Amino acid sequence: MSVQSSYPSLFQSSAEIPPFFVTYRWWEDEATTVLWAFDVEDIKRVIQYGLYRDENLPRSSLQSRNASAVDSFLLTLVQPKERTYIANLSFIQKVEEIIRRCKTNTPSLVAWSWFPPQVKRDLEPAAIADAIDAESHLHFTRIPFEELVRYSLGYPAIAVEWFLRQHTALYVHLLNYFNTFPEEIVRYAKVEQHLRNRSPFAHRALLHCLLTLQSGGNYEIPSATPGFEFIADPIQGLFKDLPPSLTSILKVLSVLRVRFERQYVHARTMNWNQPFDIDFSFYEDLTGSTSAADFARTLTNADERSFSALTPQQVMAEDPVVTRLLSKWESLSIEVWECCTALPDMMPYIQDCVQALIALRNYHSFSAIINGLRKYNITESVFSSNGAADAMALNPIIPPELLFLTVPYQNYAAYRQQFQSSPGIPCLIPHIKEYQQQGQPALLQMFQRMRNAMR
Repeated sequence: MSVQSSYPSLFQSSAEIPPFFVTYRWWEDEATTVLWAFDVEDIKRVIQYGLYRDENLPRSSLQSRNASAVDSFLLTLVQPKERTYIANLSFIQKVEEIIRRCKTNTPSLVAWSWFPPQVKRDLEPAAIADAIDAESHLHFTRIPFEELVRYSLGYPAIAVEWFLRQHTALYVHLLNYFNTFPEEIVRYAKVEQHLRNRSPFAHRALLHCLLTLQSGGNYEIPSATPGFEFIADPIQGLFKDLPPSLTSILKVLSVLRVRFERQYVHARTMNWNQPFDIDFSFYEDLTGSTSAADFARTLTNADERSFSALTPQQVMAEDPVVTRLLSKWESLSIEVWECCTALPDMMPYIQDCVQALIALRNYHSFSAIINGLRKYNITESVFSSNGAADAMALNPIIPPELLFLTVPYQNYAAYRQQFQSSPGIPCLIPHIKEYQQQGQPALLQMFQRMRNAMR
């Protein structure tokens, strides 16, 4: 039997995203305009996402600037201790340093490293499917979000191509394995069933291998759905549906990038079938408001509609309505964290919104936003060492006069006292705990105060 020396690729990158046709790629012209302008943050995002055909576009633009402008730009990208280093760079080197620092660091390309076990071949099919899916997920996490955006819009994407090649490599590994252990085909036919709702790329590699070796098996031929549709289709929708403003869309993408990393990169498992959530209503309402007070009123109007329909019986029965309210509270907290992480310059405006929410006595959204600010504060904390031990330094982000309302001591006793004297839209968690500890009267009293305040 001759040894096969070449194998056809199972995947074509152009076939793994939905077709994307636009008559005019307006963002490419706007990228040129931004690169010739003077907004440093906008320029950084344009270079970071690289939505243009000529990869030398940022280089030619920056090299046309005067030395002072390039120096000023570079200083915004470096730490104070690095200034001596960059001062010794030539003009051309400074331009290259700017481009390097604005681009996302792409993880090194690594080869597929899960192999069918050849000694311990009695693993359960579900365990094998888990291991294959985990390896596929690992390779997916090595594709930067920015590259997935470019790929979704039809630009070349090296990391995506590499990802697809590794799944062809999985096919070859499996083919060699089955040629050595043909009796294992039966076991892996069951693995194929477990993979049907997991990584579409890994599933396709195994299925193609089984079909190559035997016909007539009870195999589910996958639909022609592109493998990356779950991420590409929502991203394509942003460029089709939003007003044509590259600077605005790149800010939205910056927020979504944080969500992408939390949802896919920092997750133990991922859902390959659920479309990427691109809802950015919090950011949209925030940037669309005329003032912090205006944004606080938008949140409060929505909260008043939700809480006016809430009943004590729903709280006591742990009704799905209550679960949805608590889930929305948590989502708002995470959206605040996403926004601050992606666009730190928005934080002062969000802090002003906190003050406005207290003035409106909206403790529900107030506490959610405070919770989100705290998440961001911990994420961005600075460690310092005094020689004996490290310490985490948190910047004060909550106004001191409001800090007491966020202290969890004795089930947020300070907040509950504030609610008694100045009732409004409640933060539910302390009141639910109070009901669990003290019974129905405490809950009914909270509802009475809330309803009186909302009249």
